[in-house]
Amino acid sequence: MKSSKTHKIAIIGLGYVGLPLAIEFGKKFNVIGYDINKDRLKSLKNFNDYTKEINKKDFKESKFLKFTNNFEDLKICNIFIITVPTPVDKANQPDLSFLKTASINVGKILKKNDIVIYESTVYPGATEEFCVPLLCKYSSLSFNKDFFCGYSPERINPGDKVNTLTKVPKITSGSNKETATFIDQLYKKIIKAGTFKVSSIKVAEAAKVIENSQRDLNIAFVNELSVIFDRLNLDTLEVLKAAGSKWNFLPFRPGMVGGHCIGVDPYYLTYKAEEVGYNPQVILAGRRLNDNMARYAARNLIKIMTKNKINLSKCLVGILGITFKENCPDIRNSKIFDILKELQSWGVSFKVMDNWASKKEVKKDFNINLSSKETFKNFDALIVAVGHDEYRKLSIDQLKKFYNSKSKLILADLKSIFDKRKCEKAGFTLFRL
Repeated sequence: MKSSKTHKIAIIGLGYVGLPLAIEFGKKFNVIGYDINKDRLKSLKNFNDYTKEINKKDFKESKFLKFTNNFEDLKICNIFIITVPTPVDKANQPDLSFLKTASINVGKILKKNDIVIYESTVYPGATEEFCVPLLCKYSSLSFNKDFFCGYSPERINPGDKVNTLTKVPKITSGSNKETATFIDQLYKKIIKAGTFKVSSIKVAEAAKVIENSQRDLNIAFVNELSVIFDRLNLDTLEVLKAAGSKWNFLPFRPGMVGGHCIGVDPYYLTYKAEEVGYNPQVILAGRRLNDNMARYAARNLIKIMTKNKINLSKCLVGILGITFKENCPDIRNSKIFDILKELQSWGVSFKVMDNWASKKEVKKDFNINLSSKETFKNFDALIVAVGHDEYRKLSIDQLKKFYNSKSKLILADLKSIFDKRKCEKAGFTLFRL
């Protein structure tokens, strides 16, 4: 393997995963960050990250980092780290199109002794079964003889300013022992929390895909509890707090599971399970339950409004938050859009406000105009859909100002932000997951 002095690293894909990686490696090695989005690159060159994960200080400290949208510029690199999206399609099947394109493009410029590391979430076996053949075909090189591969799954948590890239242990692997050691040592240069080297690429892939599958199932369990307790007229949050008094009770809360990880990764595992002849039941049951929670929340609101004799065709509902999670601008796979679709199906008009989200992106992807603070008022009901810090700071009196003078103060607090007793004492009809 080449010495650290000759490391020239290409980071392919500069989103939530790729950019932090490029920044950290760029503090120690020559790095070229590649992305097809010209506007994104223009912003990055001006030290502006729309994901709000990287600040100007980090940009300035990454002295050896350059950006490009020309793949030919990566020819000088000998380490390629691929961090492109791996979503699912409309049938919840793995969409490897971005991974395919990246692998083909890298294959075309791959040289002897180069190393290709994948960080994108995939099913166990995908790197060697899907990606490596593409690298071989387009490079005319032999795997594990002329070039080598590794897999080091990303563990980025968007919006989390505590558990950042360097503070979370990094799983590493390689296509042979020498490559595995090389990749492990490479990541140790930037990961302060240390690394966890595993025996094979497939083990690393499997470890990644079960991390979010486990969270998905735990959330599905408390979501089902929420549905049951609602029918039993029990406060789910109170029950969970009581159960949480035992040391080994896991502190999960009901909620909608969106984004590009927890709501997607389990499908990669179930796809591979079905391919080898096993029909997964628990994982898919959790997925179905979690995917239904947005519609469940919207229908409960409709039920309360109907009970209070509110004319659905003439009412106006306000929604606070549209991103998939709090303190994060990412709207990918946000379940708030499922709520909006359900409201539309009942003929309910609504306005949405979210200062974290890009107005341009929301309009382009979902044809929804985000409201300004000045126009966000006169509602018959209010949904607090995302737990942004600014919403958590709202007082009861501030909440009331969003309603019209004749409103019955119907509030769907989907993140359990507000105190139930205080809300009910103030005259609110409260619904929580």
